[in-house]
Amino acid sequence: MEGSQELKGWSPYLAGALTGLLLVFSVWFAGKYVGASTTFVRSAGFIERVFDADRVANLEYFIKEVPKIDWQWMFVVGIFFGSLISAVTSKTFRWQAVPTMWDERFGPNRIKRAIAAFIGGTIAMFGARLADG
Repeated sequence: MEGSQELKGWSPYLAGALTGLLLVFSVWFAGKYVGASTTFVRSAGFIERVFDADRVANLEYFIKEVPKIDWQWMFVVGIFFGSLISAVTSKTFRWQAVPTMWDERFGPNRIKRAIAAFIGGTIAMFGARLADG
């Protein structure tokens, strides 16, 4: 980054080690594996229930996985706040619609970036759900 102060984030080794410990302790103490994709589906159920509660109550998936706030939902909320705290404490937080790497490769077009992010997220979520994650 020529002409500007280089931003320094957390060590990926430290973050990886702490994540590994979190996974071990989650299984050890709670008997649960850490995951997020089920939480996104449950959150969709929460939102849909506001508009059509009867439909959600009768969907086969939501009979098996009732939309509820549990440890996994709180974990996903914690991911957001943990990321925010990490970025703020490492002084790397900034509002940016188009990341620098994207801008250098594909240009500053926000719509193109939003479409690519949406498609990528959809593919990732589909793969996670397909793998029963």
